[in-house]
Amino acid sequence: MTRFPHAAKLVLPVVLAALAAPSLSQLPATPPGALDKTRVTAGNYTVDATHSMIAWRVNHLGFNDYFGLFGQLGGSMTFDPANPAATKLTATIPVSKVVTVDQALTGHLLKPGADGAKPDFFGPAAPDAVFTSTKVTPGADGMSAAVEGTLTLNGVTKPATFTARFAGAGTNFFNKAPTIGFHGESTIKRSDFGLGFFAPLVGDEVKLEITIAFEKK
Repeated sequence: MTRFPHAAKLVLPVVLAALAAPSLSQLPATPPGALDKTRVTAGNYTVDATHSMIAWRVNHLGFNDYFGLFGQLGGSMTFDPANPAATKLTATIPVSKVVTVDQALTGHLLKPGADGAKPDFFGPAAPDAVFTSTKVTPGADGMSAAVEGTLTLNGVTKPATFTARFAGAGTNFFNKAPTIGFHGESTIKRSDFGLGFFAPLVGDEVKLEITIAFEKK
């Protein structure tokens, strides 16, 4: 019997992970992804949740902008580089996992309303937000597109448009999955979604900055 059973339980997962991961000598000399559209292949893709997120920015009292983050995105995309206008995209945003650098503010965003009243913001049982594309208009540069669709947030559905730009493509050497990355931007009004608490002292306009990766399945 080992004298250090707890140590063994901690060490074993580390050893197994090390064996599964490529050694430094096996790693490629250059990143597997590149800003090269010829690397993109047609097919059905799912969001790489670990490496996809949305940063949101809102003005605070007219002094400066404050940032927060939504991570662990989900969703899927059907994409054909020969016909990008036919792209179909759905993205889910777990609002209940919102992150800020201030614990009190994060708590306020998810706080229930007092005495059964409506929450100031999302509340403790916030449903996922969902964006579903309805139209994709490729840019003349061949690297960008306007992605129109509907955004459902806080139980309210409104039209929304994201400006998307191709960020890179290639095959991920960890899981061998063909991967495509995009960056995107949009601006929404939080009051449109029933989240107008303290506006306009805290800005009504919310700027969204998206970084998202899709893996072919």
